[in-house]
Amino acid sequence: MIIFFICLTILILGYKFYSPFVEKQAGMDSTVDTPQKRFSEGVDYVPIHPVRAFLIQFLNIAGVGPIFGPILGALYGPVALVWIVLGNVLGGAVHDFYSGVMSIKEDGKSLPEIAGKYYNVIFKGFMLVFTAMLLFFVGVVFIMSPAGLLSNLDLFKDTFLANNTFWVLVILGYYFLATLLPIDKIITKFYPIFGLLMIVMTVAVAASLLMNAPHLPVAGDFLAYFEADHAHDFLEPNPDGLPTWPLLFITITCGAISGFHSTQAPIIARCLTNEKYVRPVYYGAMMCEGIVGCVWALAGIAAFPEGYAGLKAMLDLGGPGLVVNHIANSYLGVFGGIMAIIAVAVFPITSGDTAFRSLRLTVVDAFNIPQSLRNRLLLAVPILTIAYFMTKLDFSVIWRYFAFSNMLLSTSVLWLATKYLFDRGTFHWIASIPAVIATSVTLSYIMTAAIGFNLSSDLGKPIGAAVAVIGFIVLAFVHSKHKVRVA
Repeated sequence: MIIFFICLTILILGYKFYSPFVEKQAGMDSTVDTPQKRFSEGVDYVPIHPVRAFLIQFLNIAGVGPIFGPILGALYGPVALVWIVLGNVLGGAVHDFYSGVMSIKEDGKSLPEIAGKYYNVIFKGFMLVFTAMLLFFVGVVFIMSPAGLLSNLDLFKDTFLANNTFWVLVILGYYFLATLLPIDKIITKFYPIFGLLMIVMTVAVAASLLMNAPHLPVAGDFLAYFEADHAHDFLEPNPDGLPTWPLLFITITCGAISGFHSTQAPIIARCLTNEKYVRPVYYGAMMCEGIVGCVWALAGIAAFPEGYAGLKAMLDLGGPGLVVNHIANSYLGVFGGIMAIIAVAVFPITSGDTAFRSLRLTVVDAFNIPQSLRNRLLLAVPILTIAYFMTKLDFSVIWRYFAFSNMLLSTSVLWLATKYLFDRGTFHWIASIPAVIATSVTLSYIMTAAIGFNLSSDLGKPIGAAVAVIGFIVLAFVHSKHKVRVA
């Protein structure tokens, strides 16, 4: 039990003491007009109260990511909690904060446009391709997963509601409206409610686990894991036979660090009424997602009397969605069953619709398209039509490309934040060190993954480690040269 409270304390202290230091480097100014005030047009640039903005941002980045990912990551043992906490405070929250900073400083534009300004047109094109890919994969994944769940509910058995295609079309219809309509027609009205529901569900699950779970990890579990004669386990396979490095970092993205979050930044950056809200909205939302991730990693570790074998068996039987149902029903009763359905059906939909909305904004920014109703229709219809046909593909194939695109984009955004801080002459290490580590993880993954070069771990891991070492050396050299120029 004490381990969970240690994780919680680190996250809160990170926000209390580290986030003001991170904010200080960004040059926020509460006296300047935000993009919302300068470009208000009643569609995307609409004023939102900061509390609503926080809840919407929290729900946009969360969905089922910090639920499913940590449940799968629990197979790696207590080290999953370590990664969530450290990854969040030092990497993910910094990534999300500077995504918001750069967007609000650049008129609420999408990250590819900002990349073109701070680097060059080649980096802009690179980010545009992978941003569009990621948003498309997220949208398609979050059509397929809730449609599959809803069509298989016992409540709908032997009715037309048990048809998967029916639910795909219903969800696409909703996505069409959410993508097309002004942000204050659906998103700002309902998403704060769903954001509160996620907070209530997280608190309820955490409290129930701490009181009733049969296998809560204790400090001894961590000490045993990191004893000298077990230190090499970090580089060895988990109980499922998968190597911790780099797969743990790819498995648990939401809650630790996720490139998808940067694609959501412009939505709220266009709606904030003061730059002073950037830290509580972006850094704060990511910290809360880290808490959600810790709760569900703890659930995966602690909720099965059989330990990891029990978790593995249930994942093999029905995936993380079945684990959510089992935990919620076992520990929260009827209320838990309702919350489980919301978690695995409604929450992904709330991420899928903003993914397609962000894709529209990204295309609009890239080609400078005026936002008339006609133009929004001309973008929304083909995007969602292609998405429908992509739902016919193998879900596992879509998910693999989503995972890689997600990590690669987060790495790119950290390098973009590094350039932003370099140009300001402030403490770039808060972004550049996580950027080097993320580059190492991403390269290790693509070297060893089946969708990449499919090399052996013995070869792929040293390549990733070498990149990290070289990256630090190059950073130190560039930093010293930069200090000489400034002097």
